[in-house]
Amino acid sequence: MSGIGVIAILRVQPGKEEEFEGVFAELAPAVRANEPGNSYYRLFRTAETGVYKVLECYDDEAAVAAHRASDHFRSIGAKLGPCLAAPPEIESMPAV
Repeated sequence: MSGIGVIAILRVQPGKEEEFEGVFAELAPAVRANEPGNSYYRLFRTAETGVYKVLECYDDEAAVAAHRASDHFRSIGAKLGPCLAAPPEIESMPAV
């Protein structure tokens, strides 16, 4: 079985956590509804204040590219930017 796992680490500015979580609550259902190549997309809050991880699973590189190019990711995802304290850290891994 092929596939690609992605972990995105997102560091949020102090006091912006609730806004960030609200925007993500719009984005996640849009990803699930509009991206057939995505099988998992979920936000997790870490033990470190203001640090979140997004766990994502895609069928292949084309599905990852489709996610990044999608209208919902570009429009809703753009609202996450003002909440972030640093650029996202992205790790991509092949499934085994």
